[in-house]
Amino acid sequence: MITTATQDTTSKTITVVVSRGQSRNPEKRGLEQAVVELAGKVEGVDVIVIPHLYDLPKSSESFAKLKDIEGDLVVVSWIFSRAAHWVLDRNGICGKVGKTQWTDEDKADDDSGESVASEAPSIEAEPTEVVDRVTDLYPRSDRQVYCLDLKAQNDPKVFVSELRRIMGLKEPSSDTVHLPIVGGQVVQVEEKTGRRWYPVIDFDRCTNCMECIDFCLFGVYGVDHGENILVEQPDNCRKGCPACSRVCPENAIIFPQHKAPAIAGAEVDGDEGFKIDLSQLFGAPTGSDDPIATAARERDEQLLLAGRDAVGIDDQLKKRQSDLAAGPKDRLDNLIDSLEAFDI
Repeated sequence: MITTATQDTTSKTITVVVSRGQSRNPEKRGLEQAVVELAGKVEGVDVIVIPHLYDLPKSSESFAKLKDIEGDLVVVSWIFSRAAHWVLDRNGICGKVGKTQWTDEDKADDDSGESVASEAPSIEAEPTEVVDRVTDLYPRSDRQVYCLDLKAQNDPKVFVSELRRIMGLKEPSSDTVHLPIVGGQVVQVEEKTGRRWYPVIDFDRCTNCMECIDFCLFGVYGVDHGENILVEQPDNCRKGCPACSRVCPENAIIFPQHKAPAIAGAEVDGDEGFKIDLSQLFGAPTGSDDPIATAARERDEQLLLAGRDAVGIDDQLKKRQSDLAAGPKDRLDNLIDSLEAFDI
């Protein structure tokens, strides 16, 4: 029997935000447009199309429109979901992290066309000490913000299927005839943007330790009236430099356009366990120094480019290295010790 599609009155209304990428690749533009068109046909859905959200200034028309939206959001963009959530948060579009049924695939191509590293085998980390995070002290509203990464899937129907699940809508059956349905308005915001580079803080991880503000010598970080860390002068950041993310004890600093997934906001630890590259356990060269030495070198390069003197590993970083070396061993250390005992 053929039936006609009707609206599920138990579903909720929602706004879908499609953030266009920096690339002009026609396949990527086509995927964005297909998501817009399919989402716009779902009842109870409004769609707003904006430029690449990471490049938008806080005073942009796009963010002004998003701030006016009170309900839940589904944000579809070309950066990792975690990165997208905290870019929105720093620009006043706040809420809880909406749980989705599929995750970013860190084998997907980034916007530069280069492949990012695939997920390495993992071992379970020991439980860590419970510490206060910024969002524990300053909780966000109960509004849900669901972020979906366009790099993770090539089929626009997958995104709309997840949208329907979030809304509580059943998937249409094969014997259903769909009448032309306009779910709501489709608004496209046109404004010029330039490519930007600045850190984004994940306040679900940040403990307000101030390591970043002490390390950065370019005036990027500051504190608000409540003495909480913030990215005060984002455009003071030196393009391509992710050094502060390497010294953050909680991996709370994201550079969404970086080629390394861990720095760009991929979920590479936490509930997934502590990921390691097993080839490195057996003596394969890493091709880089430890994170603190790398951070110091990256900072020095930017200081010299700015006509300033290099600093190197200063007293603060030396103390950090000493504290790390003196800290208790975790399960990775114990595994390495066990391998060394076999003399292989």
